[in-house]
Amino acid sequence: MRLRQTPPPASMVVLGVTGDLSRRKLLPSLYRLYAGGHLPTGCAIVGVGRRDWDRARFQTEVREALDEHLGLPVQQQMWEGFAEALHFCSADLSKEDAYTRLDEELGAIDSARVHTGSRLYYLAMPPSTYLEVIQGLGRLGSEGRHGGWTRIVVEKPFGRDLESARVLNAALAKWFSEEQVFRIDHYLGKETVQNILVFRLANAIFEPLWNNRYVDHVQITVAEEMGIEQRGAYYEEAGALRDMIQNHVLQLLALVAMEPPITFAAGPVRDEKVKVLMALRPLKGWGVDEAVVRGQYGAGLSHGESVPGYLEEKNVSPDSRTETYVAMKVFVDSWRWAGVPFYLRTGKRLPKRASEVAIQFKRPPLPLFGESVAVETEPNVLAIHIQPDEGITLKFGSKVPGPTIHVHSVNMDFSYGSSFGAPSADAYERLLLDSLLGDSTLFTRADGVEVAWAFVDGIIDRWGEPDAPPPYTYEAGSWGPEAAELLIDVDLREWRRL
Repeated sequence: MRLRQTPPPASMVVLGVTGDLSRRKLLPSLYRLYAGGHLPTGCAIVGVGRRDWDRARFQTEVREALDEHLGLPVQQQMWEGFAEALHFCSADLSKEDAYTRLDEELGAIDSARVHTGSRLYYLAMPPSTYLEVIQGLGRLGSEGRHGGWTRIVVEKPFGRDLESARVLNAALAKWFSEEQVFRIDHYLGKETVQNILVFRLANAIFEPLWNNRYVDHVQITVAEEMGIEQRGAYYEEAGALRDMIQNHVLQLLALVAMEPPITFAAGPVRDEKVKVLMALRPLKGWGVDEAVVRGQYGAGLSHGESVPGYLEEKNVSPDSRTETYVAMKVFVDSWRWAGVPFYLRTGKRLPKRASEVAIQFKRPPLPLFGESVAVETEPNVLAIHIQPDEGITLKFGSKVPGPTIHVHSVNMDFSYGSSFGAPSADAYERLLLDSLLGDSTLFTRADGVEVAWAFVDGIIDRWGEPDAPPPYTYEAGSWGPEAAELLIDVDLREWRRL
């Protein structure tokens, strides 16, 4: 992972620039990078879409997106410099001749402004278009002009099962080398997610405890308070398992459980992450019923307001078995983690939006302060808060003042905002800059995608069988179905309340 630097000039080509992802995330992130001095003066940001816009109209649309989503006032002088970098190419990428026209326009922009021949293609488009667009871009050539480079950024989902992931990877491999492909998962760009490795490996007091001798179990939670938000058609095809577990949650697990890499570079870091995913104990057949709980939210209350159940949402089948909640117990069969359960859960319409990795340590081997104290003492927990408030909390026992021995759990907190005086950067800022620099450390590799899908496919296959139990219904605004509580209760453990 490199020290932050300014990349050389390149054409940042956003395909699907008129979509929601570009307006909410990509364009504001690119502006912040420019305002922070991380984009060179000669860079070009080229939006590609079907709209019949000229350059002036595109600049107006970008300014409106920034005013709506940037979160702070746009500085006029900074905007004028940023606007100079904006270009628009009207193209229907379902037509073969569109790529030739795009290539010509990019060549003209490079000659007039960039002068390096380097291009970064960002696929901010529906996944159903990926194969066609990858082929069209590939035919333009994967070698940069005039000694420059060509890279391609692909948004998740990377397929919807192992077979489709292999097809997508094969299409990418036909036209681009693995070093040119950046599969982006914005969770990996979050400051606290990156800090998992720094926290472990830059502090000698924690890494010796990071194993099955001292860790009782690990909990990873990604909770959302919103429902499917007008995305019924998409969610019917995805569900919580594909949408969250296969990528975000398993990537968090890999960062927690991986071995220290030989160096903090892209190859060694991704090697260790893939090893963790390969060590996941497979879940298949009836084993899925015992280790995985799926749920579907019903009607309930969210912030005091009545909200509909999933089956009442638009574009959702009335007899849908699509899961909006998943909880599971998994094991990493490695020397370090043998016997340590990892409890994973994610869901929509939960009480709050919160993501956390919690490492719970074992209790002391002897009740030195008496049985009553041992019973009332809570175990040590290291909680890494990913959102909404990024930080780390360490829970430990302390004596309560007084003549008798009473132990009370206290917290030691670290917050990014209060410690560094500023909120952490948006995840897309970091990942966009890394892709321009060619640093793939925080991006997913082809084999990692396929190994994750191989694990998830065992669960999907079981849920497709006629005798598979249907999703449990849970009330919107609750923490999920009762079966999820039983999943962890049977091990004499409990979910953390966030």
